[in-house]
Amino acid sequence: MGGKTPGASIEARLPKEGALLSGKERIKSILKAMPPFNTLEEGIIARLVPQLALEEFPQGTYVFRQGTPSLQKLFLVVKGLAEVTVAGEQGVATVVGYRRPGEFFGETVVLTDATYPGSVMAKEDLTCLVIPREVFENLIYHNGSVAAFFSRAFLERMRGLYQEIVAEQTYDTSGRTESPLFRRRVGELMSSPVITCRVHDRVTDIAALMQEHNISAVVVIDREGQPVGLITERDLVNQLIAERRYRLEDCTAREVMNTKLVTINRDAYLNRAMLEVIKHGVKHLVVTDRGMLAGIVSIVDLIKARSTGTFWIAHRIEAQQTLEGLADVSREVDGFLSALVAEKASVRDIFALVSELYDALTRRVIQLCEEELAAEGWGPPPVPYCWINMGSAGRREQVLRTDQDNGIVYADPPKERQREVTAHFQLLGSRVVEGLVRCGFAPCRGGIMASNPAWCRPLSSWEIIARRWLYRVDPSDVRMLTIFLDFRPVWGDESLAARLRESVFRAFKHSGAASALWTRDEAQFKVPLSFLGGFITEKSGPHKNEIDLKLAGAVHIVNCIRIFALTHGISETSTFGRLDELVEAGVLARDDAEFVGAAYETIMMFRIRENVRKLVQGREPDNYINPYKLTRREQALLKDAFSVITRLQKITALQFGEFGLHYVTS
Repeated sequence: MGGKTPGASIEARLPKEGALLSGKERIKSILKAMPPFNTLEEGIIARLVPQLALEEFPQGTYVFRQGTPSLQKLFLVVKGLAEVTVAGEQGVATVVGYRRPGEFFGETVVLTDATYPGSVMAKEDLTCLVIPREVFENLIYHNGSVAAFFSRAFLERMRGLYQEIVAEQTYDTSGRTESPLFRRRVGELMSSPVITCRVHDRVTDIAALMQEHNISAVVVIDREGQPVGLITERDLVNQLIAERRYRLEDCTAREVMNTKLVTINRDAYLNRAMLEVIKHGVKHLVVTDRGMLAGIVSIVDLIKARSTGTFWIAHRIEAQQTLEGLADVSREVDGFLSALVAEKASVRDIFALVSELYDALTRRVIQLCEEELAAEGWGPPPVPYCWINMGSAGRREQVLRTDQDNGIVYADPPKERQREVTAHFQLLGSRVVEGLVRCGFAPCRGGIMASNPAWCRPLSSWEIIARRWLYRVDPSDVRMLTIFLDFRPVWGDESLAARLRESVFRAFKHSGAASALWTRDEAQFKVPLSFLGGFITEKSGPHKNEIDLKLAGAVHIVNCIRIFALTHGISETSTFGRLDELVEAGVLARDDAEFVGAAYETIMMFRIRENVRKLVQGREPDNYINPYKLTRREQALLKDAFSVITRLQKITALQFGEFGLHYVTS
């Protein structure tokens, strides 16, 4: 509920108490000394001065109290010390900060009619420069530097509050304990110095080197000492003994080395290393420091760094030969998720790690079903195909094993084989969907699954239906379209998904109806905050006094960012990834994107935490939260996140217009 201006010499630059200045001259001097106003032109400052005032508060008096309506003013400390407190449920006030000369407070509610989330008292005799709401609004609207300054201050406050809440949260994982995977770095675990060889070294010498140092891998380097490949014991056995590709006495490192190195920086955390191993299916990571070879870390090192076997889930998935075995392993992901929450992993890390496991699970189900069909006489897939995930799974944001949203895109077969090919993929789709159900992924109530012929099509048919959805934009198709547009390839020929993506971009570009429709729908939605800044919750039923964090929060960030991404041809499907690319493309201002990212992470943190808590308690995760059971600081953070959604909706409306109907995404 307050912010800090940069620089340690603000107080020294402010006019002293005894300076012989008139009120207006003193205000002018303050503005010239205090960022961000010191960047304004003389003419702007001159117009500002008559609209501002200096107010004094004797020691021990309150500027405002928690829960009272906004005074619609921004306060900048000129002299003295202001104490910021927040009262808990029992009314006990806790000091959460101080504001000194050059710093400000009241910015979180100056532009709204919300109540103050905390109290501010004059710890010492306090003098403040007061900016009325109308003046402040006009100032930030017409001056980018001022707007950017306060946006950054608000974002830092929001992030700081988020980090404090995450750091303080305790979580019962029913006896599960994990090593501090999200606090240890790769450099602490890597083997160094690295045993290396040159590209022209003979493999017989390399094998002797491995035996001498009792290691399982050697890094191959070039003349400059840069890593260019990796040789493992398995490479030597497979290529020289099992497959006999080369004559042992003539073979060099160049012939047998694996050139697809997976590298990681020594300062990366172990969770990132774990993700890279799972994602790329490798057993060694080459560690670098400023681009130079620094060490090597193996899968065994990572496993030893953890006190449980959750890291091994991905490899257990690959080893399963039956759907029954996969179903057993899939249940371990719930425990893994619980451990991630306990380790205070970031939302981005949770999304990435859990999605990799779900993808591995899906791929293995598909492989087993392909083998099953081949054994039954159907043979291998008759034409290239690609399995796609959609909705939250397509965005890599499916944390719990909720319902399925998937489909199959296959290459257009010759006319004489259409019936045969269609039958094959419809059967494969049905088998895979059934296998995923056995692994805990519920069937989609709307039938958006590869077992449904409508979601199992040749590429040309997909292109036709996508164009129809985008051009016609029938309200009955809107939900399906929003789920579909987050598709990404999981298994098979990814070029089919890429071609479909390009077709969708072309259609979206020529159809303004879809973006206008969704934009108007977003403009009609109001976040669950009342006129006075309180929460608007369910009034009755099983979720009385609760808010659906998915439908009332997360969905609207996803929807708005999707519109921007599709309009600008961004193929990334994750919300965080889309935000990053929209900034890189110059579509969104970095401050705006960081605001939205912080709000999304906040809402998803609460959503994941509540859902996992219910899962551990044996209850059904449902995305609902009772905001009145949160601490005051948590409530303030959640309100901030909802406020960002309103801001995002305004940005979207300005960009795309205000026409449309209601819809919901997965």
